[in-house]
Amino acid sequence: MANFNPTSTDVFDIMATTRSMRRLKPDPVPDALIRKILEAGACAANGGNTQKWRFLVVKDPAIKKAVAVYYKKAFDEVVGPRYRSSAPPPGATPERYVRQHSAVEYLTEHFHEAPVWIVACLEDGSNPNRGSGASIYPAVQNMILATRALGLGTTLTTRHLLHEKDAEAVLGLPPGVHSYAILPIGYPMGNFGPVGRGPLADIVFQDKWGAPYPALSR
Repeated sequence: MANFNPTSTDVFDIMATTRSMRRLKPDPVPDALIRKILEAGACAANGGNTQKWRFLVVKDPAIKKAVAVYYKKAFDEVVGPRYRSSAPPPGATPERYVRQHSAVEYLTEHFHEAPVWIVACLEDGSNPNRGSGASIYPAVQNMILATRALGLGTTLTTRHLLHEKDAEAVLGLPPGVHSYAILPIGYPMGNFGPVGRGPLADIVFQDKWGAPYPALSR
């Protein structure tokens, strides 16, 4: 990927240096910053401009600890074994993948210590369809970028959905409302830098599946 400046506030630099921050300080985050993040989320595209998103801000340690039980259970049952048996993803060296796994383990043990969670939810009824995420994930991405622009860290995590009913019961979500992601937010222990991704030529085609997009070779 092209070189980007991790200290810049240019939107392209922000997108290219928004690493998942899984090691977060427990220091309080001002509500004024959380409000800016939420406002960014509410600016996102959504189906029919129905704005059926709902954002649950969680600070209560008891709620976070209760959800973290299912978060850890999902790690032990699914996520941990998958990491240990998988090859590094495109753009990542084996060493970097080991560091990523270490950070995932850290978040698993300290999930409840993130000072603020934003639980991204949608009023999607009893049987949400495949397109439902289109009305919430753009808001999630807006909030991730806003978090990064404010010098805060987060990561998009959906692991609690492996125990969805139990986790959502702890969160107190009413019938017809489902969570789609949790953003744990805090001041990062690490530094922002280029994200690890594979080359565009491996994932971009023109007109026919698998046919190269010529512009990438110019």
